[in-house]
Amino acid sequence: MVKRRNLQQTNSLKERLASFAQNVRRQASHLPPGPEREQMLRRARRADTAAHLDEWVNSPGLQSPK
Repeated sequence: MVKRRNLQQTNSLKERLASFAQNVRRQASHLPPGPEREQMLRRARRADTAAHLDEWVNSPGLQSPK
């Protein structure tokens, strides 16, 4: 049986996604307009969306059915 490594994350998912989006946007800003730049900006928008979804799912207003 293969053992999985237990990795403790030091930052929350929201923080990691925001950092990723910021890095990708910075890299895209150095590229000329074109498909590669658009793809990088699309990845950044997806990371932002994922961060918002994570925030919504973990919000205190959202409660499980009783």
